[in-house]
Amino acid sequence: MTSVVPGVEFTVYGVAKPAGSKKAFVNRKTGRAQIKDDSDNRTWRQEVALTAIAAMGGDRPLTGPLAVEFVFYRPRPAGHYGSGRNQGTLKEAAPMYPVIRPDVLKLARLVEDALTGIVYQDDAQIVLEVLAKVYGAPERLDVTVTSHRGD
Repeated sequence: MTSVVPGVEFTVYGVAKPAGSKKAFVNRKTGRAQIKDDSDNRTWRQEVALTAIAAMGGDRPLTGPLAVEFVFYRPRPAGHYGSGRNQGTLKEAAPMYPVIRPDVLKLARLVEDALTGIVYQDDAQIVLEVLAKVYGAPERLDVTVTSHRGD
């Protein structure tokens, strides 16, 4: 008998945006502390959330400890390829991975927050996380979330 591990897999197409840095300040009018996110990532966050809602198909958020895998695909720059008769051929000196900004942790932080309340109740449920930033087309994010039993 095969046991089914609860989970969900989906792909979000588009340019992944990082979670911005948070800045705290005191509102002069109210005297209350406020936190402002300094990035413009609302559209990407909405795309992640909407794709997750569709993937969940009306199911309730997952419970218990979870394992997540986020693979972010970035396009290769044209300079990584040859020219002339070598057009379309990857240069030997082309790097294997995109070691450029944004960093994978900031990309993942936005996704973790966007999935909260949709795929899982709270991102604190994540006990195992695999993150990757690789070259590939089209630009996208592959998400896998599964129950993690720890055995």
